[in-house]
Amino acid sequence: MAPSHEGVVGSQGTADVHTILKLIQELADYENEPNAVEATPESLLNTLSFAPSGLVSPDNTTQSTGDPISPTRPARCLLLFTPSGEAVGMALYFYNYSTWRAKAGIYLEDLFVREMVRGKGYGQRLLGELAKECVAMDAGRLEWSVLKWNTPSIEFYERIGAKALTEWQTMRVEREGLKELAKRAG
Repeated sequence: MAPSHEGVVGSQGTADVHTILKLIQELADYENEPNAVEATPESLLNTLSFAPSGLVSPDNTTQSTGDPISPTRPARCLLLFTPSGEAVGMALYFYNYSTWRAKAGIYLEDLFVREMVRGKGYGQRLLGELAKECVAMDAGRLEWSVLKWNTPSIEFYERIGAKALTEWQTMRVEREGLKELAKRAG
């Protein structure tokens, strides 16, 4: 399905960090975790790597020359703007690696489209932009996780051709658990 409303997608520069944070908070609200967001404009500026972009948004009137990916700045964010300049979606992602395929790929950390514009093709547009990047870099895959209760998103992902990897279990170590695990390494 093509978007019924044309939008502009791009990797935004630092002037759009407040827009990114607002969309992150809206995502947390949607996922019933309104108090979970610890990100700040400063922490986003210190951890996001902005890709080169000719896109100029209402909050960003200068074309971005881009930032390199690094261990401390591993993530990128695409924003989607309506023709009137309103930010209505984002795809926050980073690069990963497939050992079996010996190829880089993209891991989509978060995809969010504002509820008022869902069903207009914007989510597919953002995923399509990431898929184009994967094709251009001869990537092994584009992958992401989705909450099991999020049936509308699961159904959307299946409609666009994504396959659920039911044989895999997500594992995580964080906060104090990371410190404890690091201590065990000596």
